[in-house]
Amino acid sequence: MPHDRRDLQLTTADGLRLEAEVVIPASATAAVVFAHPHPAQGGSMRSLVTSELFRTAPEAGMAAMRFNFRGVEGSEGDHAGGVDEHHDIEAAIAALADLAPGLPLVLSGWSFGADVALTVVDPRLAAWFLVAPPLRVVPLDAMTAAHDTRPKLLAVGEHDPFRPPASAAEITEGWVNTEVVTVSGADHFFAGRTARLSELLDGLAGRLAPRLD
Repeated sequence: MPHDRRDLQLTTADGLRLEAEVVIPASATAAVVFAHPHPAQGGSMRSLVTSELFRTAPEAGMAAMRFNFRGVEGSEGDHAGGVDEHHDIEAAIAALADLAPGLPLVLSGWSFGADVALTVVDPRLAAWFLVAPPLRVVPLDAMTAAHDTRPKLLAVGEHDPFRPPASAAEITEGWVNTEVVTVSGADHFFAGRTARLSELLDGLAGRLAPRLD
């Protein structure tokens, strides 16, 4: 499948320039923005889960964008502890919506990126795919996606030490249109288990934009 791949620069609402990459396959049926794990712990758009999903999503027919949060590698600004990073995600959503118009757009985040993603309820979104959300980077009442009617799929490693599946299910029990899936044999970092994450994302995107195959 031919892909249009390019580097680009995002501009946030508060005036920062962020580095990003996008891949747009021919005849894409959905689009996805990936938000990476904690910058203070070495997280970047090149971290394992983010990189693997960014690689496999276009193979499944999804336009994909990954970016570095403020203060990470070539992105301007300083790490803001999850408070201002919603601006970064919103800039990525806006850019991908312009580059791949008309496609259902999924917001995906891993760890820190998942929690920040839950603070973003942009009207252009069709769903959230949240990998190992700690559910404590920001206050729970800041996670406004919890009350949004659009689907939210949480993929949690069976052995995640930071927020195991049972705890994630308990916290999100009252959330709207939310499902928690346990990834067998995985911990927080999903080494050797990223293929299962790709399957879950592909399944979610397929429900939003059914494939003709």
